[in-house]
Amino acid sequence: MKAKVVLLGPPGCGKGTQAEKMGDDLGYVKLSTGDMLREAVRNKTELGLKAKTYMDAGGLVPNDLIIGLMKEKIAGLDKIILDGFPRTVEQADALAEQVDIDIAINIDVPDEELITRLTQRRSCPDCNAVYHLTNKPPMKEGVCDKCGAALYQRDDDKEETVKNRLEVYRKNTFPLIDYYEKRGKLVTIPGVGDISEIYAQVKKSLL
Repeated sequence: MKAKVVLLGPPGCGKGTQAEKMGDDLGYVKLSTGDMLREAVRNKTELGLKAKTYMDAGGLVPNDLIIGLMKEKIAGLDKIILDGFPRTVEQADALAEQVDIDIAINIDVPDEELITRLTQRRSCPDCNAVYHLTNKPPMKEGVCDKCGAALYQRDDDKEETVKNRLEVYRKNTFPLIDYYEKRGKLVTIPGVGDISEIYAQVKKSLL
């Protein structure tokens, strides 16, 4: 089974959901730059304060900040899923200097579907649980099932910011599809439909 995995795809395509299933089912360690950056923002670390202005605007956090963060996390791990990294060819080159990626799984979803998904997403500020008003609503409106905190809509899930995030993705991250395809490591999987069916395709690609 392939051990070093990069998950590609636009914001809201389901990378986090599939990474979580891979971790629970197959023992992968999920490394999400989004989760790590949001934690840094909450903790008001030096990295968090620098990253917050970029994240609030829907832009990419500078390469030097992200690469430094990921190198620390990757060291010593065997089975990893990288969710949200690399996001640029420069980051992919820096990653390749440290670890040999076995496969890049690209989850493909149309923009119209992504905008709907993201603008209906609600997040927990305390435990990072994520809900969707249509597909995965909390049992009590506005309240996290896991810890009882009040849910909120992240600034980067508001429609104007979502559209900007998709433009940033097309410009900066979409070239990674070509990058990994040229290296014979790319698999593209449709990301619309039943989550379990999508995961079955993801799992098959790892064999």
